[in-house]
Amino acid sequence: MIRLALADDQPLFRRGMAMLLRDMPDVQVLFECNNGEELLTGLKGNAIDIVLLDLEMPVMDGMETMRRVRQDHPEVRVIVLSMHHEEKFIVHLMELGANGYVVKTAEPDEIENAVRSVATSGYHFSEMVSRVMLQRLVKKEKLKPTFHDVEPLTERELEVLRLICQELTTTEIAGKLFLSPRTVEGHRNNILLKIGARNTAGIVVYAMSKGLYTP
Repeated sequence: MIRLALADDQPLFRRGMAMLLRDMPDVQVLFECNNGEELLTGLKGNAIDIVLLDLEMPVMDGMETMRRVRQDHPEVRVIVLSMHHEEKFIVHLMELGANGYVVKTAEPDEIENAVRSVATSGYHFSEMVSRVMLQRLVKKEKLKPTFHDVEPLTERELEVLRLICQELTTTEIAGKLFLSPRTVEGHRNNILLKIGARNTAGIVVYAMSKGLYTP
């Protein structure tokens, strides 16, 4: 069962989203809230797997809420909900640790796909988001994400990186490379440390920025 929390200050949108999510047989919406402060309070008393987070909220907006969730609840995965299509929002939020980015005009199927993808593989990028990220990363005049390359990735780590980018789960990667899931997780953690990324979404942004993966 995927345990969710939903933070959005628009009651009509939030209730509609909650109804959609509750129709998914493997999803449980544990609580809804209006702003970031309420979300952080709710996270203290509930075991949550994924938060669907609006960017523009009163009291504490989505950006600050994202920072606090990453700091206080690093195990919680975050899908950002927004009306913005701008590159700066998408890439910046990936750097902050978002596991997915979905525009509010998306079809219900994409919301469901995002939730399941983030639950299983750790991230979700729609075709639109992938295109926007690529457009930003390939333009030399644009500011690129701030990763570091203190130590080069090994051939095995590069194999794992590319399979992560293809949305394979740890178990699937293990089967494909004839490794144990624990070994795959070890490679994933090494990749995160070497490139300075926060999560799987950061790995994908890094791979795209370095030309190691193209959606």
